[in-house]
Amino acid sequence: MPPDTVVLGETVPFSFRPVVPKPRTQDLGLFAFLKAARKNPITTWMRAHFEQPVVAADGVMGRITVVSDPALIRYLYVENAKNYRKDDLQRRILAPGLGNGLLSAEGEEWRNQRRTIAPIFSPRHVVSFAEPMNFAGARLARRLARRDGAHVEAANETTRVSLDVLERTIFTHGLKRDPDAVGRAISRFLEAIGPIDPLDVFNMPNFVPRIGRLRARPAGRFFEEVVDELVARRRALTAAGADAPHDLLTLLLTASDPETGNGLTDLEVKANIVTFIAAGHETTANALTWALYCLSQDDASRERLEAEADAAVGPDGHFALENLPFAKAVMEETMRLFPPVPFMSRQAIREDRIGRVKIPKNSTVMVAPWVLHRHKTLWDDPDAFIPERFLPENREKILRFAYLPFGAGPRVCIGQSFSLQEATIVLAHIAHAVRLDLAAGHPPVVPLHRVTLRPEGGLRMLVKRRH
Repeated sequence: MPPDTVVLGETVPFSFRPVVPKPRTQDLGLFAFLKAARKNPITTWMRAHFEQPVVAADGVMGRITVVSDPALIRYLYVENAKNYRKDDLQRRILAPGLGNGLLSAEGEEWRNQRRTIAPIFSPRHVVSFAEPMNFAGARLARRLARRDGAHVEAANETTRVSLDVLERTIFTHGLKRDPDAVGRAISRFLEAIGPIDPLDVFNMPNFVPRIGRLRARPAGRFFEEVVDELVARRRALTAAGADAPHDLLTLLLTASDPETGNGLTDLEVKANIVTFIAAGHETTANALTWALYCLSQDDASRERLEAEADAAVGPDGHFALENLPFAKAVMEETMRLFPPVPFMSRQAIREDRIGRVKIPKNSTVMVAPWVLHRHKTLWDDPDAFIPERFLPENREKILRFAYLPFGAGPRVCIGQSFSLQEATIVLAHIAHAVRLDLAAGHPPVVPLHRVTLRPEGGLRMLVKRRH
């Protein structure tokens, strides 16, 4: 058993440390870097990135400055955010499949969409979605309880519950498609576009075929068909004078920019629905999967979570977010160790200076939550799973820009409150109903970076009913 650890001034008797790729101590050559970046980008980080506040170097993708100093990150994302845009590599990877939704759009197009969509994710609306999240969580708990003594693939279960939440909140009249087929399509899509293609690294023209894009096309067409059906049915419903359900699809179709009064075009509506389905669903499902893995390796944290869930469950079997501080802390600590988006990059529009480091025009500046959240200067025992860091009495001790699971600044993830509420409520339902242990003889669980972070090869777990 590892020795006791002092974290936040308290002695923690045991801390689980997930197996992750070790930082490199020597630079990779060009071809070795391209090979490693394509296979699993998180294996390319150097030890210096986890120890120094700023690391600047010239490499295969030009000059890249990696920033892990919270004050400098604030400068980059807030104080001088207008000088930076999404870099071309990210846009080449994401835009072909996600369209020009909030995740991919730039400039005035992005600002118009952001102003229009932001009210949809106001605290009032997010809280109103707690009930459908509870229904989905309870449905998953019942399904798992019926599998008592059997093995399940945890990633499949979290994918199903996340899609169930989407059906109950985005399009309450249903997908009219097999949810498992949708889940598989999302996984295939991200698996296809996730590997970094050397053609994109070297900025080859878009007409040059990319293997990943070709593989992603069937899933992309599937998404387009699903979304076209959703929008067409809702338009027909409202045109017939029927009352539309209060869900995110209706809110998107009726939203208007508070400054111009203009609504979203059908293309913008569809692009953002695809973004919510592909990106929002995937990140929440993966965060839940990683939480189940960490809890299966930490008896004390799991027992504390189970006790909280047992005490917090209401007479209707539902949970209120405010009664789940430890469950929320588990999810936040999970997203520290396994951030939904492992790195974020920006391209300098004009020459700049971050701290003492000169930022040339058109060069790339990167903030990597995978690095930032494990940085030796920012966290006590950074590689350990310690949910207590995020309890209310400790939360304020964490520097604002040292923890960025949803990004920061004007482009911070618009659905962060929605995602955290969903994951916390669903986790409480699981903990109340069952206990999940890693299957005997399970190979090492290793994170694979494919746009998001997922357990390579899945996560097979044994179900034990608790009640």
